[in-house]
Amino acid sequence: MRQHLLKPSIGKKSRKRVGRGNASGFGNYSGRGMKGQKSRSGGGVRLGFEGGQLPLIKKLPMMRGFTNIFKKKYFIINVGSLSVFPSGALIDSKSLFDKGLIKNIKTPVKILGDGEITQPLEVTANKFSKSAIDKIESVGGTIKEIN
Repeated sequence: MRQHLLKPSIGKKSRKRVGRGNASGFGNYSGRGMKGQKSRSGGGVRLGFEGGQLPLIKKLPMMRGFTNIFKKKYFIINVGSLSVFPSGALIDSKSLFDKGLIKNIKTPVKILGDGEITQPLEVTANKFSKSAIDKIESVGGTIKEIN
């Protein structure tokens, strides 16, 4: 075994010892540069501080508004677009996906009452508007609301 082939053991790294002379590489100013707030002991500023200017984090709510991260998003399907299905068809998120009316099976679906429906259908969705329920049931269809 040769000395130049030796490697330190994995996961072990000695800490940086500053202020131990110029030969160590961290002498004189100990890696802090020359003057300024960050060179002093106990110096430095908190995260997000911008020298007294109004920080970005405080400006964002005024600039962008508020986004509710808990809001549920639904695919909106109008009753009129259900006319592509044959009479008596069972309509759920899978059949809507197969026809290209929704883009994702896992996202909840809400049926709205815009448009006209002529054939009775069995519709299964997460939410229904009152007008959609009236239109589907008036032509002899059934609805089933799932959570």
